[in-house]
Amino acid sequence: MLFSPGHQPPHRHRNTPDGSRVLTLHTAAPRATAPILSPVQPDVAWTSINTIRVLAMDAVEQANSGHPGTPMALAPVAYLLWTRHLKHSPRHPDWPDRDRFVLSCGHASMLLYGLLHLTGYDLSLDDLRQFRQWGSRTPGHPERGHTAGVETTTGPLGQGIGNAVGMAMAERFLAARFNVGGAPLVDHRTWALASDGDLMEGVASEAASLAGHLRLGKLTVIYDDNSITIDGRTELAFSEDAGARFEAYGWRVLRVSDGNDLAAIDAALCDAAGQEERPTLIVLRTVIADPAPTKRDTPGAHGAPLGAEEIRKTKAILGWPDEPFFVPEAARADMGAVSARGADAEASWQRSRTAYAKAHPAEAERFRQWISGDLPEGWDAGLPTFGTDAKAVETRKASAAALKALAASLPNLVGGSADLAGSTGTAHGLGGDFGPGVAGQTVHWGIREHAMAACMNGMAAHGGVRPFGSTFLVFSDYMKPSIRLAALMGLPVVYLGTHDSIGVGEDGPTHQPVEHLAMLRAIPNVVVLRPGDANETVEAWRAAVERRDGPTVLALTRQKLPVLDRAALGPAAGVRRGGYVLYDPPGGAQAIVMATGSELSVALDAAARLGQDGIRARVVSLPSWELFAAQPEAYQDAVLPRALRARVSVEAGTSFGWHRWLGDGGEAVSLDHFGASAPGERLFEEFGFTAAHVADTVRRVLSRST
Repeated sequence: MLFSPGHQPPHRHRNTPDGSRVLTLHTAAPRATAPILSPVQPDVAWTSINTIRVLAMDAVEQANSGHPGTPMALAPVAYLLWTRHLKHSPRHPDWPDRDRFVLSCGHASMLLYGLLHLTGYDLSLDDLRQFRQWGSRTPGHPERGHTAGVETTTGPLGQGIGNAVGMAMAERFLAARFNVGGAPLVDHRTWALASDGDLMEGVASEAASLAGHLRLGKLTVIYDDNSITIDGRTELAFSEDAGARFEAYGWRVLRVSDGNDLAAIDAALCDAAGQEERPTLIVLRTVIADPAPTKRDTPGAHGAPLGAEEIRKTKAILGWPDEPFFVPEAARADMGAVSARGADAEASWQRSRTAYAKAHPAEAERFRQWISGDLPEGWDAGLPTFGTDAKAVETRKASAAALKALAASLPNLVGGSADLAGSTGTAHGLGGDFGPGVAGQTVHWGIREHAMAACMNGMAAHGGVRPFGSTFLVFSDYMKPSIRLAALMGLPVVYLGTHDSIGVGEDGPTHQPVEHLAMLRAIPNVVVLRPGDANETVEAWRAAVERRDGPTVLALTRQKLPVLDRAALGPAAGVRRGGYVLYDPPGGAQAIVMATGSELSVALDAAARLGQDGIRARVVSLPSWELFAAQPEAYQDAVLPRALRARVSVEAGTSFGWHRWLGDGGEAVSLDHFGASAPGERLFEEFGFTAAHVADTVRRVLSRST
């Protein structure tokens, strides 16, 4: 018989007709498609729990790398959640109405991999043996899209809590639109496991504050209160009452004092599963690496293998065979039953969906479209076109006009700003607000840029909505970790970064982004678009909405820019190829001037000056390096002919990265230092972003090449 640790807590039992004793756990209030579970036999439950623990120990030991302690401590709550409360279908991991599970403490990935394997997901025991190895399906931290059943990529602490908040927001948004006539097409919950480290990170505080304000009652975070970090006990740096903090945010807080008390844990999970009004935090006191005899409750169990001798002794405590990756048939049968129950639950939902489609065909088709991510026919028909009679338009205002049209044609385009809606142009006034008890299209993120970005990742990962968020481009510093994870996951999130250069003016260098374009361009799989006039801005939005495999940043101006005469210049549709010839001089070009954003009109003026002196300069608009680099080589060569080595770039940011397009013979008109506080027009003059200076630079480059 396989036993729990020696300090196994007391449980409530009842006698059965055959005289055996059965552990009676609570069953959550029934939900649509939720399975009805029988009481759990304690010996079988502990066999499954200890299987999760042993798999974590063995995988980390074999890899000689990883985090065994947290999976061991959280095995009881994870077992109860995954077998009794989480609505999921291992055979169909993408079932739309599944509950979402987020392992915010992603370092405990072997907990998740053990659960996925034992409950019937497409993850074999051999995959567990390959933990953290080249080409394996069990990387060191969970990766969305890499392993079936992983909802979101976690590891950077705190991000998962923000993702979970976004998932709960997406569920509320979809439920408000599709649960018509008493038919709950969307009715699921979001569960997250979080660590001390998660709660220390600022992004978690921002996201939790927002969740409490929004009263996201279908969200539960289980806080693993084990008082251990890598450096030692948490009291070194963390002494607050986290539960009291969450109560102040507006959360319900439940406390379980023993991480092995199955009855108490189950009661807390049942309580949380029955809530609709407020999010729930379960403060669960655990002992890291329980029941390892010498390393339990020590920092040594956090981020390193336990060691062969410690594992042997731990298995002896559990009554476990000294055999790596041993899985008892009782555990496999117990946890494997989840797959059949999940399939039944999904089949029940599919029958409901069929009936729903008959009763509400338009809503059913819209639901299919939103979940699949397909765009409706004619979605971009209402996008504006700006004529030269518009004279000059801030690209942020052109974006606002485009966004209003898109919000009307794409009612699942959900987002807003970090308390800057008027400045960033996101107050489109359509679809209502997303707030406590309501689920409109406009989200008021508050001054929470980091949470905004993390929540948008959760919304996109959930599916069914297209999230966007806006702030000043300089504050993308606060969003960068989430942007990077969106890129890693390939999530179609849109970021609007306005006030994109020294054109901000009097606010000064604290608000003038100079290095931010380079930073964002350096992140793999991020597309950065810096449009140069109103029509390029509309095309940038079109490119962002069409993109399905990663995030997009739109860098927009505060200041007005001329609306370029497309009758005499290249069409703005070239934006979607990343770069295009805006102006080509008669007789063939001698030099190329490349520019983005507000400097595009400066480049045109410089080309006109040069033309007066008989110097022929091609002007290339290069709003997105990433999209341009993805074009066929022949197209790139047609826009930037290799023979034309006299090249000048013009951009009010650092020159970092421009050498890729300039080559050895080019020169950048750039800003490799911080700005200053003064009107924007004066700053452009002082720092050399004028037609005269650009023209002089072209002359200098040409003189070197002859």
